[in-house]
Amino acid sequence: MIRKWFEIITDHRIGLRERMFRIVTGICMIALIFTLPMGRSVLNIGLLFLSLLAMSLIVRYSIRRQRIQLGATAIAVLLLVLFPITFFSAGGFYSGVPEWFVLCFIYVCITLQGRRRVVFFGLCTAETLLSYGIAFYYPELATPNIHHNALFDSAFSMIMVGLLTSVLLMFLSRMYEEENALTQRQKKEIEELNRAENHFFSSMSHEIRTPINTIIGLNEIILRENISEEVAENARNIQGASRLLLSLINDILDISKIKSGKMEIVNVSYETGALFSEIVNMIWIKAKEKGLEFKLQIDSSIPSMLCGDEVRIKQILINLLNNAVKYTSEGSVTLSVRCERQAVNRVRVWYSVEDTGQGVKKENIPYIFNAFRRVDEEKNRYIEGTGLGLSIVKQLVELMGGEISVNSVYTKGSKFIVTLDQDIVDEKELGTFTLTSRARSHDGEPYRQSFEAPDAHILVVDDNDMNLMVVRKLLSETRIQIDTASSGARCLALTQNHHYDCILMDHLMPEMDGIQCLHALRVQPGGLCQDVPVVALTANAGSDNQLLYRKEGFSGYLAKPVSGALLEAAVLSILPKGLVHLNEEARQADIEKDILIFEQAQRRSILVTTDSVCDLPESLRREFGISVCPYYVCTDEGRFLDERELSPDELLMHISEGRKGYSQPPDVEDYERFFAEKLTEAQNIIHITMARHVSEGYQNALEAAKSFENVTVVDSGHLSSSMGLTVLCAAFMAEHHAAKADILESVGRMEHFISSAFIINSTHMMCRSGRISRHIQVLCDALLLHPVLELKKSRMLVSRMEMGSFTHAAKKYVRKTLQDTKNIDRRILFITYSGMDEKRLQYIQTLVQQYCPFERVYLQKASSAIASNCGPGSFGLLFMRRADAAVPFFHTPGQEGA
Repeated sequence: MIRKWFEIITDHRIGLRERMFRIVTGICMIALIFTLPMGRSVLNIGLLFLSLLAMSLIVRYSIRRQRIQLGATAIAVLLLVLFPITFFSAGGFYSGVPEWFVLCFIYVCITLQGRRRVVFFGLCTAETLLSYGIAFYYPELATPNIHHNALFDSAFSMIMVGLLTSVLLMFLSRMYEEENALTQRQKKEIEELNRAENHFFSSMSHEIRTPINTIIGLNEIILRENISEEVAENARNIQGASRLLLSLINDILDISKIKSGKMEIVNVSYETGALFSEIVNMIWIKAKEKGLEFKLQIDSSIPSMLCGDEVRIKQILINLLNNAVKYTSEGSVTLSVRCERQAVNRVRVWYSVEDTGQGVKKENIPYIFNAFRRVDEEKNRYIEGTGLGLSIVKQLVELMGGEISVNSVYTKGSKFIVTLDQDIVDEKELGTFTLTSRARSHDGEPYRQSFEAPDAHILVVDDNDMNLMVVRKLLSETRIQIDTASSGARCLALTQNHHYDCILMDHLMPEMDGIQCLHALRVQPGGLCQDVPVVALTANAGSDNQLLYRKEGFSGYLAKPVSGALLEAAVLSILPKGLVHLNEEARQADIEKDILIFEQAQRRSILVTTDSVCDLPESLRREFGISVCPYYVCTDEGRFLDERELSPDELLMHISEGRKGYSQPPDVEDYERFFAEKLTEAQNIIHITMARHVSEGYQNALEAAKSFENVTVVDSGHLSSSMGLTVLCAAFMAEHHAAKADILESVGRMEHFISSAFIINSTHMMCRSGRISRHIQVLCDALLLHPVLELKKSRMLVSRMEMGSFTHAAKKYVRKTLQDTKNIDRRILFITYSGMDEKRLQYIQTLVQQYCPFERVYLQKASSAIASNCGPGSFGLLFMRRADAAVPFFHTPGQEGA
């Protein structure tokens, strides 16, 4: 019996609540047995035995009928009746029963739930107080108990209550540990199942895309031939069915990525006109085939170039428009786009898709975005699709931080509104955008290749022979010389002896995949194709894979299945222009935009980049091709890009009004996007950051660089324009084709020869940013002290204090900073300032010329990030000291103000 009871309470197939009920009730029954010796009367013993029998029957009934709460309530009532009787019959205070009242509280706590637990806690408390009160005021109601029996009962009860409570807690603890271990095992199994599911979907996508690529490719070859109308119609039907199958696969793959958290939003610059043109050309034909009117209303003031995930925005709009066409039998489908300026460099775009279709019933609207669920199933049973489209749309919109809403009247039509915030890349307005100027039809037009390149030589690498055959046939009219390789090893063998103008490379290949082959190709000893552009031609679709191929150094990306026009567009964009003869009769509009070419020109060997806090004039940035990753400036109104969205003067005015404002370095993700974009311009990147102990920018950039093999992050050890001096040196050397190791060596040496010091007008900003305490700030104000901040070993230190008016303090700062004129490199000086007027700037320039004339002087306004820490009226003299070995640097005499 006991063994069976143990098996039951350790059986995980039985509910946790039932097992806890069994354990606690069993402990209480044992407790009642131990209270038997205390009653010492036949009536008391009989009552206890009846109680044990009743509890057994209650447990049996409640478990069989699955009425655990009812059974626990009944036993709690029984305990509330039984314990007072036992208390008075055993001797009241002078017995061991008072200790057993604790079990009643424990029973209620563990077995009851919700409001019942609260009620019975109150009853237990009231019963205990009432029993003690009666025993105190009416001691004669309690059965007398001799002294030594009372001591024995109390000690016995204390020990037994302690033991039974400990046993109960041990059982419960063990149960919870087992349940937790079981939960962890189940969680691990679920994670493994999810991984297996994601791997399956990914593999399925790749494996199914390969035969679809063959079907679509060979079917296109058939359509190019002079065939009968019946065969052409069959081929067009095959083409439509293949593309529908491809769409279904994409939906399943996308929902799998979203569920697993692997869907990434990749923001890039894109042309709004090109985006809308492509969408119009896809939907207009479908609407025309169904006899629907397609209306287009595009806000003419929308910027011509925005920054966002173009691929996902296109997917959202095409999904919504496809749905609108699908569920509309007559009438019209309308795409409306309008925008509203949100900030200096940001707009909010509203995309609206409206139809006159069957609409959605009011009760079905809450479920319209659910995956695998199609509302009004009976009416829509003949409509193709997975039921995933709107679910994917909603989740993509949310991933991009946008909103989607739906307004629908059943039988009258629906209207979906998507709102997304986008960054402005080009302020130029899109202008008039009409349907008639953008829509085109392909019906009945014979195929005509877009170019010929008989002298061009390309290599196609794919482990699938059918894919190689399809590429050969699709490009046959272009007269390109095509070699093929069925493995990465064969590719390397061919490139050892042959030069190719372009390589199309599959990704997933056995033994050596496309990425490994590309890396080996770039460092191949004696190889003839180390710098040849390589396009990923792969069935691994998705915008996250675009980022992967960009990181790994591919020149472009094209997803299978591929059409002849897309393949020609890819090859045309990569081949040297001298080898290509364009076909003037072939319309350029026929070359679609589903190909992503990462680079259009020859990439530089080394590109020097930095952060916006380098405080370099725009003219120098342009002259040396220096790209900057912007810092953020956080205010009460939100987070803004330094310089682009918030100027230093605007920030200082904001802070002067008593509101907050502070700088924040780019996130790791910001740096990753920045590096990925810049790697399209250069083979290697040297990114120079502010001093590591002054800002987290260095650590974030370093973490982001781990995703790239050819990004090196350097701590300049300085900030502002003194950091800019390091950047200029590195950019000058890169422009003159210095080796990467030499640039890094010179940059490391420069840190010790740059003078980097600022004098602070007012310490209020430093106090607000937490760099000094309130007490020090008050002391500086009272004594007219102006700290001089200096960078040493990447740390910001207060090197000295200047006393007096700011004009007097500035004069002493300039004199002391420039006193060692023999060791000052006079080629360039930055006077970097924050919130100063022309009069003060002229005064400082005059002082500088008195003590140490420089060949080139720049008056540089400090960035918002620097200004928020230094405050208005602060400035620094930033220059290089003479080194034993001259540091390479540009030299152009003259004096400039910026």
